[in-house]
Amino acid sequence: MTATITSIAHYLPPDVYPNSYFEKYLDTSDEWIMARTGIAERRFIKDGATSDMIVPAARQCLEKRGLEPKDIDCIIVATVTPDHMFPSTACVVQNKIGAMNAWGFDLSAACSGFLFALVTASSLVESGTVKNVLLCGADKMSSILNFDDRAQAVLFGDGAGAVLIEKSKDKEYGIIDHILHIDGVGGPFLHQTAGGSYKPASIETVNNKEHYIYQDGQAVFKAAVVGMADVSLEIMQKNNLNAEDVAWLVPHQANLRIIAATANRMGLDKDKVMINIDKYGNTTAGTIPICLSEWLDMGKIHKGDRLVLSSFGAGYTWGAVYLRWGMNK
Repeated sequence: MTATITSIAHYLPPDVYPNSYFEKYLDTSDEWIMARTGIAERRFIKDGATSDMIVPAARQCLEKRGLEPKDIDCIIVATVTPDHMFPSTACVVQNKIGAMNAWGFDLSAACSGFLFALVTASSLVESGTVKNVLLCGADKMSSILNFDDRAQAVLFGDGAGAVLIEKSKDKEYGIIDHILHIDGVGGPFLHQTAGGSYKPASIETVNNKEHYIYQDGQAVFKAAVVGMADVSLEIMQKNNLNAEDVAWLVPHQANLRIIAATANRMGLDKDKVMINIDKYGNTTAGTIPICLSEWLDMGKIHKGDRLVLSSFGAGYTWGAVYLRWGMNK
């Protein structure tokens, strides 16, 4: 038995922030940002939390499938920007949409969060523990951005995606295989210094801006190029796939150069790679489901298509999922 995606939707805040927004008060330019990242604009939610982006995506996802919130068995939210440390954002979403029969939890794996949660959700369905899972990947990255730091502020955006995971009626379709990794050696290079039990919030940590993202861009870039490319090729080889077999690479949208390196390692042409980083920046756990939802809405994903989903994030965390698309638009 395999688990499969039976519905998908996404939500992006309406307020667009182009690169020119940052030129007003940072030493940067559209040319500088585009050359290093491939990002032209991003969305920030002005009012609201991560759950406020998840809820419209979740409701649309259920509506497409013809289900009511009470039909959901489990809710998993992949995020690094939860509404609160506790209760979980899964609890908040459950209450807001009225999924009174669901249990659930949050999962934190940074930019790899959606893939880690996808494998977790699939395992729950395949084991028979639950019938369906509402899986949400979402982040309000603007809540942890230092807008005085041009190296970080221009990279991220806010957004959410939601998918429904259920048992596949045909074992040939669905989540076929996965390879996931973590390596804590990467912690010093990409993290949030304060706010946890290691360094609780204080006047000092706030004044020192330790609640924002810290990233050693060069170190993370080098690790991501190797990790994401290697694991994507590995899952192809493990499943005897060649470039012609793969309909789409669905990469985490962190940096256009990392995406290009991954596609090149897999032997894929650019027209087989989902790219929307130029419009939305890095929405962390939201990037992959947003890509899938957009491409499906545009009629670019078809039943039977073989997809490789790939990511790299803080931790370090990285991995790839091979799935065969089992639904029509």
